[in-house]
Amino acid sequence: MTSPLSMMFNGSVMDYADVPTLSVDAFMDTLLTSIAQGWRLVTYFAVPEKPDLHGLCCILAYKAKGQLGIMRTEIRGNSFPSIARTCPQAQIFEREIAEQFGLVPSGHPWFKPVRFHGTLNENPNPWGKKNRDDIRVGVTDFYRVDGQSVHEVAVGPVHAGIIEPGHFRFQCHGEEVFHLEISLGYQHRGIERMMTGGPYPRTLRQMEAVAGDTSIGHGTAHSMIIESLGRVKVPAAAQVIRGIALELERLANHTGDLGAIAADVGYLPTSSFCGRIRGDYLNMSAVLCGSRFGRGLLVPGGTVFNLESRNRDDLARRVEKARKELDIAANLLWDRQSVMARLEGTGVVPPWTAEELGLVGPAARASGLKRDVREDFPFGIYRMASIPMVTGYHGDVCARAMIRWHEAHKSMDFIVDQLRHMPDGIHRAAVGRLSPDKITVAMTEGWRGEICHVAITDRDGWFKRYKITDPSFHNWQGLSMALRGQQISDFPLCNKSFNLSYCGFDL
Repeated sequence: MTSPLSMMFNGSVMDYADVPTLSVDAFMDTLLTSIAQGWRLVTYFAVPEKPDLHGLCCILAYKAKGQLGIMRTEIRGNSFPSIARTCPQAQIFEREIAEQFGLVPSGHPWFKPVRFHGTLNENPNPWGKKNRDDIRVGVTDFYRVDGQSVHEVAVGPVHAGIIEPGHFRFQCHGEEVFHLEISLGYQHRGIERMMTGGPYPRTLRQMEAVAGDTSIGHGTAHSMIIESLGRVKVPAAAQVIRGIALELERLANHTGDLGAIAADVGYLPTSSFCGRIRGDYLNMSAVLCGSRFGRGLLVPGGTVFNLESRNRDDLARRVEKARKELDIAANLLWDRQSVMARLEGTGVVPPWTAEELGLVGPAARASGLKRDVREDFPFGIYRMASIPMVTGYHGDVCARAMIRWHEAHKSMDFIVDQLRHMPDGIHRAAVGRLSPDKITVAMTEGWRGEICHVAITDRDGWFKRYKITDPSFHNWQGLSMALRGQQISDFPLCNKSFNLSYCGFDL
């Protein structure tokens, strides 16, 4: 039986008119059937077509063939059927569609705000509020557990440390957590809405700030969007520099997370060492472009800066020095029985739960799911030079920490090899005028996991719709599930083992 999905590859472009348009029932049936057959929901969003007409578009991924499937349907009126009960990974996308465009997913089992868009007067609110003033960030109905000795603990959105705002509400019996509900949206900036009619001169800077610690991950995805629409081939030297920058970003954050996990169990040697080593990796990124967070390195068509021979040798030496120091710091962690007793068996997310929720990145790989865009849907330099995927089995804090350590080694091997064989030549190509009436999909593997950008252009080549899906959008519910049956005192440790982005979710 022929699939109604139209096939694409990562970074490819097609006519928007060629995207198969199915009836609503056929669209939902195809989506559910595809998920049952091993496809995975990458992103799902609405597209305004006319004042009384919206399109629903979804991108599905099929790892075995490295293909992406795309289809759409059209919605008249203000509702569409929810599939969240059968396909849990769709539930948050459905709520997002409702919030952005006022389309209510009928039959949704847990209908609540995602980012509280109504506070910005962006779109009609679907929450049944008579007055927009009744929609305030963080004000919503929370799930409650009733029973003798059951109590509720509310944490945030203002926290004790210098961290981003988020509200966590625990339903507990004694120390045991029955349920954790997470409410975000405190940093909603309306980035997708600002992209309409773009790209603008400020657009790339905004993409670098979608999640501030993932500048290269999101910047690369956006650059791929522009390059596919502008019909440009990125020079080989630029692809290598981008790959090195992406892996340095991964190294800095994985190292920082190992130190933070150590701090949350009170083990200061590894915490202190990793904090300093993280700074070393950030300084390596500064060698590439002058910014420790990679800001200003990327440009559609390549990179702003080249990497001279003397800088390549210097970077290779720095990487090897940091490798030895990171091994010492991490082995201190693994060799302490008191530390391992806190990490092992804490915050378990079993593989079937991770699969059902559509988790991505290290959180998914720690639960045994083999998902990595660099291998499954390769882009840039990863089409020529692969990085072996690392997976765990237990899905606990220990597995999520171990994944970071092993991935750090793979990233360092990759960087040293690329520095050793880096091609000479130009590092930037000119981008042509963006193609009109097209759709393109760009996926990268950020350090938290899969990043997906989708752009649809209008008849003049400007953005008609721009969709961003940060890995945190998939993974926050994984943290909720990791806390079920745990002690509430394990929350900081579980939270850090995921280390998800608030602003990347809030957009």
